[in-house]
Amino acid sequence: MPRRPLKPCAQPGCPALVESGRCPDHDRKRQYNRDHPRGSSTAQGYGQRWRRARARFLRAHPLCVRCAREGRTTAATVVDHRAPHRGDPALFWDERNWQSMCKQCHDAKTAREGRWGRRSIFSGSAAPKERLCTFTRALPN
Repeated sequence: MPRRPLKPCAQPGCPALVESGRCPDHDRKRQYNRDHPRGSSTAQGYGQRWRRARARFLRAHPLCVRCAREGRTTAATVVDHRAPHRGDPALFWDERNWQSMCKQCHDAKTAREGRWGRRSIFSGSAAPKERLCTFTRALPN
């Protein structure tokens, strides 16, 4: 009896061919996420107390600090922890560790740091001189 043809992995963008579902790499990631849930935002410490403190801080600091450094005036919508708190309540609630940012600047900062404040391979002194575009440019030498 002939076998069915292989199908691409169900994970978007993965070129691996499998009989059904996901390739072993993506299946492990899904299993890990099922076994280690992050919990709700409230369970992570961002409950009512944080929402009130955040609103108060944004009223006192209404403009994005990164945009202001570049001469732009943009309303801040996010309170960012300058140094990642990693669950440390003292650092989490230290207002000297907070800065107001617009979502675009915050997302860029978070992407540079990596998940939960870990530095990515492109941050720091090893950062490429140009932005990488996979279609038109290669990394500079």
